[in-house]
Amino acid sequence: MKAWRPFRFPPLIHSALEQPLDGQDAAQIQASAADGFRQGMDAGYNEGLASGEAAGRDAGYAAGLEQGRQEGLATARRDAQAGLADLGRPLEAALAELRRVSEEYQAAMRDEVVELVAKVARQVIRCELALKPVQILDLVDETLAALPPGQYQQDEVEILLNAEECQRIRELAPERAARWRLVADPQLSHGECRIRTPESEADAGCQQRLEACIATVREQLQSDAATPAAEQAEA
Repeated sequence: MKAWRPFRFPPLIHSALEQPLDGQDAAQIQASAADGFRQGMDAGYNEGLASGEAAGRDAGYAAGLEQGRQEGLATARRDAQAGLADLGRPLEAALAELRRVSEEYQAAMRDEVVELVAKVARQVIRCELALKPVQILDLVDETLAALPPGQYQQDEVEILLNAEECQRIRELAPERAARWRLVADPQLSHGECRIRTPESEADAGCQQRLEACIATVREQLQSDAATPAAEQAEA
């Protein structure tokens, strides 16, 4: 068997170039090369332009879509907040009115409690004085002890009392009544007492003491009511 040997054909361009070319053929080859180069440039440019435009459109579309989504969310959020604010105004007004009514009711209840305490206290004082009118003299001793020492002599002190109570004190405690000059005053109500010295005059009656106690009770109730309101406002 014969041994085969591969044969390679020479390139056509090389074969053509090896042939002598005249001037016209060289010009045609150069023109063809220039046209091919220009066509290649145009094709590359057009292909790059088309690719760039497509990429730009995709990027612009994505950016526009994201921006539109963000703007839409912001607009929807503002609209929702405005809607909630509009819906909340009547509720806030109703709550404020309810709070005002509740505060007025509680204030009225506190006033009623204070009045009830005052009424009960007056009844208790009246009953105590009816049973033991001499207790008024204890208030006299307490008031005189609060005066500056040396301001009066004991025989100079006048004790103005309700006429009925003045008579009963003289009857029930004559030794204590003799310490001062008891004077019946028809203008004084039960439990009232005035102390006169040459230098001063003091109220030793029950009414002003009761009013001071009632004022303390009212202040305490108001303070207790204001504390929860302040805590709620801070919360």
